[in-house]
Amino acid sequence: MRERAQIIVRGKVQGVFFRYNTMKVAQNLGIKGWVRNLKDGSVEILCEGESKDIDELIKWCWKGPPAALVEDVNVKKEEYMGEFQTFEIRY
Repeated sequence: MRERAQIIVRGKVQGVFFRYNTMKVAQNLGIKGWVRNLKDGSVEILCEGESKDIDELIKWCWKGPPAALVEDVNVKKEEYMGEFQTFEIRY
């Protein structure tokens, strides 16, 4: 089953290669979408893929790259739209 998810990751998640590592994990899982920094210091991910793969990405988000200190991961699941062709970092 495919789905779409908006994920907000809070904590020490900017300046620690969180976006780059998220992109690599998502690409390895076959997930499409994007990741970006938000002005409040959090990271936002909007992605689509198989439910099991999205769940793996969410699990990874709780850990993040080695220098990250994740405090919270908020997930909003939505209906799959097939909007994305790749996974990229947005600025």
